[in-house]
Amino acid sequence: MTAAPLLDGIHHLKLPVTDLARSRAWYQQHLGYQVMMEFVEDGVCMGVAMEHPNGGPSLALRLNPDRARAAAGFDYFAIGAPGHGAIEALAARLTTLGVDHEPVQRTPVGWVLLGVHDPDGHEVRFYTVPLEQLTAPLPDPPPLSPTAPSHREAGNGTPCRRWTKSPTRRCGRGAPRRGSTRTGLAPGGTPPR
Repeated sequence: MTAAPLLDGIHHLKLPVTDLARSRAWYQQHLGYQVMMEFVEDGVCMGVAMEHPNGGPSLALRLNPDRARAAAGFDYFAIGAPGHGAIEALAARLTTLGVDHEPVQRTPVGWVLLGVHDPDGHEVRFYTVPLEQLTAPLPDPPPLSPTAPSHREAGNGTPCRRWTKSPTRRCGRGAPRRGSTRTGLAPGGTPPR
């Protein structure tokens, strides 16, 4: 086989939640999602399918408290925003609604809004799309101190370096490292611990 199969984007994203009504309301009020379908099992609503009226991906929420607690703090997906103005407007909206987040930051691939967490603690990230190509090399980030509490290793003893402007971001999180093709991979393709 030489050709890749024909695919067409992401059909939907699904998140486990501890409280379906609370999560449903959060995604509706903060991001503008609309419920398209409810999944009722034995008379109990166990999930919802949601659509976004302005280009966001389809989203499903599924009542599963154990998995939701296990997934808290992890960023399973990033939602695209069509440009710098749109991501700044989203940040302003979230601020007005009382949602804590980091400032919009410039990264090697565009603009990013990090630090948004839903009621279960899932981190919801936003990146401008399409991804940008660098036209000039970025300067090297400052060296990390091997004794700093936020320091991690790549799993092979190599200090992990991350391009980020935020002093609160820890290694292994934030914008993709230069030279890496996937976020979170250390040199040589090994995931950080």
